[in-house]
Amino acid sequence: MSAKQRSSYSAKRISARIDELGKQISRAYRGRRVDAVVTMDRGYVFAADLLRNVVSPTVCHFVRAEVRDVQQGRNARREVFFGSRPDLKGRDVLVLDAVMDSGITQEFLLRRLGESQPRSLRLAVLLDKTAGRRVALEPDYFGFQTASNQVWVGYGLADARGERRNERGLTQGKPWPRKAKTASNSKAAN
Repeated sequence: MSAKQRSSYSAKRISARIDELGKQISRAYRGRRVDAVVTMDRGYVFAADLLRNVVSPTVCHFVRAEVRDVQQGRNARREVFFGSRPDLKGRDVLVLDAVMDSGITQEFLLRRLGESQPRSLRLAVLLDKTAGRRVALEPDYFGFQTASNQVWVGYGLADARGERRNERGLTQGKPWPRKAKTASNSKAAN
């Protein structure tokens, strides 16, 4: 088996796994309403397919993460911002994202959504990239786990040019190009 074959998931395999996840999630919620919070740009294809396999009544909310580099004096840091937060008090909330790598963005979103005091708050991802984890967070539901730090494309995930989202399968793509350090970035990092 070639490296390329080992590092891909076919549309058929993804569909079968999502069907299993839908059944597992349906059993967990037992017919209660699910408020699905979908991360845009990455999670929409996974969310659409998964939610069609969940038999509980479902309401969808969409959020978009915006990552900004913030400069405070000599210190630079990266912050994650989300748009308006839905009112989820007392609700069963399921956050849906395509990939969990470091877990930082998902942890931040879960904390922010938890401020509205939902009845339950769970996370489902298609691809759990365990090697890059930087926080103590594990998804409640995942389609596939991989120790690969490679970029994955297809099934809603774009390559570095913003292409290949429409591919039905999921494959490892070329690494994202690194941003060149500028003089101001070098100073901020010191």
